[in-house]
Order: sequence, then C-alpha cells, then structure tokens
Amino acid sequence: MQAIIVGNRDAGVAGMTLTHDLPYPHAAENDVIVKVHAAGFTPGELDWPGTWNDRAGRDRTPSVPGHELSGVIVELGYGTTGLTVGQRVFGLADWTRNGTLAEYTAVEARNLAPLPADIDHTVAAALPISGLTAWQGLFDHARLTTGQTVLIHGAAGGVGSIAVQLAREAGARVIGTGRARDRDRALTFGVHTFLALDTEPLEQVGEVDVVFDVIGGDVLDRSTSLVRAGGTLVTIAMPPTIQPDNGRAVFFVVEPDRAQLTELATRLRDGRIKPAVGAVRPLAEAPDAFDPGRHSPGKTIIRISDE
Repeated sequence: MQAIIVGNRDAGVAGMTLTHDLPYPHAAENDVIVKVHAAGFTPGELDWPGTWNDRAGRDRTPSVPGHELSGVIVELGYGTTGLTVGQRVFGLADWTRNGTLAEYTAVEARNLAPLPADIDHTVAAALPISGLTAWQGLFDHARLTTGQTVLIHGAAGGVGSIAVQLAREAGARVIGTGRARDRDRALTFGVHTFLALDTEPLEQVGEVDVVFDVIGGDVLDRSTSLVRAGGTLVTIAMPPTIQPDNGRAVFFVVEPDRAQLTELATRLRDGRIKPAVGAVRPLAEAPDAFDPGRHSPGKTIIRISDE
C-alpha cells in the first residue's frame, strides 16, 4: 500500500519518502484497521521520540508519521467492541506506532469515535489534536466555568482557535493573542479582545482566571503573573519554570478520549465549532507540507482517498 515513511532521524523532511510497498497493517487485539480518507499531522513530530522508537525504546523505522485521521473501518481486531466494519470514524493514532499518512492504519478502537455522515473527512481530520487539546486544557485541567476570563495565546492557530470557540460557548470572556496579522482571524473565531504580542505589552491584559499557552518561553513566563489567586495556567509548550502566586501551573500532553471526540463531533455538526482547515493536499505532497519554512493559515490536511 502507499504511505509516507521516514527512516533517518537526521535527514528531517528530506528523509520523508512516498512508498508503494508498505505492508498492510496487522490488527492486534482491540485494534481496528481504518481505510484513511484524510489525515492530519504536526510539523514538529519528526522530532518526537515516538516517531522513531516504540514504547520499549526500540528502533521502529521505517515508520509512518501523522496521528490524526478520518476514514472508514475495514477490519476489527480480536476483542474489539463498540465499533463496526463500514463505520465512519475519526480520532488519534498511537504516538509510538505507524501513523496516518498511509492508505490503511491500525488504531486502538478506544482512540476513535463515530463520525456523522454529514461531516467531511477533511474537516474531521483537522479536529482530533486541536479539539482534544483545547477541551482537555480548558475543562479537564483549568476547569473553566461560566463568567471567568481566559487568556488564550495563539488564538488564530489550530489549538487556540478551537479553545476560543469552546471557551465562548462555555460562557467565558476570551482574550486572544497572536501576531498583529492574526487579529482579524482571531476575531472571526470569537475573541472578545485581541492583543498583538509583537506590538502590544502582554501585561496590559491584567489578571485572568485561566491562561491557555501554546507558545512557551518568555510568553509563558510573563503570563504567570497574570493568573489571579485560585487561577490556573495551562501549557502544552513546555513544563513551566515559574509557578503563579496562589495559583496552579499545569503542563500536559493530549490524550485520546472517545467521549470528548464525540462531544467535539456534535459541536462540529451543529456549527458551534469550526476547525481552521487550510490547504488540502495529496499524499505525495506530504513531505513538502511538513517543510518548517512553509507558513500558511489553517491546518494542512492530507487527502489520501475519496469517500
């Protein structure tokens, strides 16, 4: 089958290759095999240990990158329950197994949720990492509630834009940040106030109940002082080195969750959230899409097969 593979960690994007000879995947216990219609990826995943090693730390190259998918189940592994052959699904592939930039992939059934028939695969493939990260950051870790104020860094990006929409729906006041050029996009997603980090001082935001950070570094450090007593700073960028006074700081890595994916799919279907989908490109162009020098609005999706 066709797939994008990587085998040389030092080669970076130049080491990504389209192959037509990758073996069809094996469905282990509690797995399903998904015919992938559309896949999402994170540009930095070529630096992730799981791209190159399995859970025991053993080399697993050549490996298939990509971890977000939308497609149709074609096979069930032994003991799999809750899903059926022919069902449309979307979700996350395991970090330390072959991923989604392939015609078929094996995924733990619990990592997937049913996809309504009226949601396009290319839209669904843009939602798992961004949607789950936003949901878990706001509600599981920060425990955001109605009437609170949340500061969301990178409000026009993939994670930030979903976080803005979820926070608005939850009844929070949303302050978004980004570059000045991101202002209009952030306002489109629903921020009440936007602050341009490249032209305006962050400190003018004042105190907030929740900070959702996707940037790290100096922005993360300076955001600590903005958390009011009892508040929470949540970051996916790096473990925080400074704790808020009388507040919490939490670093987390997104986890698959079928119930949360189902909630996100319901909101997507109802028009309450909209992923920031950018270019849709064929599998052969995936290496070019990974190029760290390429910047385009929205999340690039790889279309692998048609419905």
